[in-house]
Amino acid sequence: MTQQEIQRDFSTLPLSPALLRNLDRLGYRVMTAIQAHSLPLILKQRDLIAQADTGSGKTLAFAIGILHRLDPTDFGIQALVLCPTRELADQVAKEVRRVARFADNIKVLTLCGGTPMGPQIASLEHGAHVIVGTPGRIQDHMSRKSIDLSGVRTLVLDEADRMAGMGFFDEIKGIVRACPKQRQTLLFSATYPDDMKMASAAFLDRPEELKIAAGEDATRVEEYFYEVAHEKRNAAVAHLLAHFRPESTLAFCNTRIHCRELAAELRAQGISALALHGELEQRDRDELLVQFANRSCAVLVATDVAARGLDIRTVDAVINVDVAKDTEIHIHRIGRTGRGDTIGLALSLCAPSERKWVKLIEAWRRAPVNWFPLADLTPAAGSALQAPMTTLRILAGRRDKLRPGDLVGALTGVAGLNKEQIGRIDVFDETCYVALDRHAAARALRSLADAGIKGRRFRLNLLEQA
Repeated sequence: MTQQEIQRDFSTLPLSPALLRNLDRLGYRVMTAIQAHSLPLILKQRDLIAQADTGSGKTLAFAIGILHRLDPTDFGIQALVLCPTRELADQVAKEVRRVARFADNIKVLTLCGGTPMGPQIASLEHGAHVIVGTPGRIQDHMSRKSIDLSGVRTLVLDEADRMAGMGFFDEIKGIVRACPKQRQTLLFSATYPDDMKMASAAFLDRPEELKIAAGEDATRVEEYFYEVAHEKRNAAVAHLLAHFRPESTLAFCNTRIHCRELAAELRAQGISALALHGELEQRDRDELLVQFANRSCAVLVATDVAARGLDIRTVDAVINVDVAKDTEIHIHRIGRTGRGDTIGLALSLCAPSERKWVKLIEAWRRAPVNWFPLADLTPAAGSALQAPMTTLRILAGRRDKLRPGDLVGALTGVAGLNKEQIGRIDVFDETCYVALDRHAAARALRSLADAGIKGRRFRLNLLEQA
């Protein structure tokens, strides 16, 4: 099928009016390349091998496929999505829940390691339509006989190459054997080497194969390169932020030490910044990502390893503090901005010793990059780049029967905030996070500490950036 023959409007798909209305409300009107190529096949219940990167829209593609054939009246497990990490599983589950709003009572359950088994077993006893989890934890439930996969209609292997690289293929084989033979299997992977092709052949029934080439979804990114002395990179980052003033920035460093140093230097200058690296505990990592996603942090400084699997929708700018030594990593970095209808900004700093890596980027593109003098950039008017929001943490969550509406009610009724001062709300099993206008956050904290929420008092605090 040629690019011209591919339909891009979701309304061309044979989906229910309720699902189409919800997609429109969520802002999904035009399909990405992976969605336009894969959804007609997925809706025909064909098995699929699709090569596509993070941020290509693959999660929405298989979420639509799952929900299109799901029976809400059957609380047996109808779909299983396997992911390499807890973080990616959480993101996938959240997206499936958003798309599932068109119907009542669709239960999506996340099963990952790092959390107690008991509450997960209790949730499974009450039934679930869709399970999203990591292979190790799913296998743990199978060994305890707390999960029944005999009714699975759709099996999704998300980021299959990462799961293979992490040594999960033996667990996946056991999980696949527990699913019915008559099912649809969708395999999504950034790469699909021959050894993985041989290993996964037994999972698939005459699969269609898709490969979305880099650039087919033509993200709209303005890209600028600046030469800078190695020891002046951190000052150059602050200079770029002062000139361009993006609301949200993802800055990439090649080492975790540099991550920490840069974030600390930016904070010392009054810029709201956090460092994401591999030494963080899972809870600290989760809270940091919540703060960046809800606009409580203006700059997230990260290593490539720590940023794997991130699916943050609104990144105004990407700064390559160090040039990536692998061209595909560079393309992957800058592809995190300029999604959808927005124009993104990619700013790359290059020490003289890194010119050889830029030449690889030029060879891959078959075109020179655009160089600009850093000295020509002047600071824009305004104070240091502060995040507009601050995050309130409440040490209670779904298990305490807290819902987003309860928190909005308490903040507007008790604390006297208007709805414009309340941002994104994330409710987890044991914790809630609420983004508040940073000028009203301290007042809201005092009010809720005194009056409580739904007549109950919970431990709460504002997350600090240190």
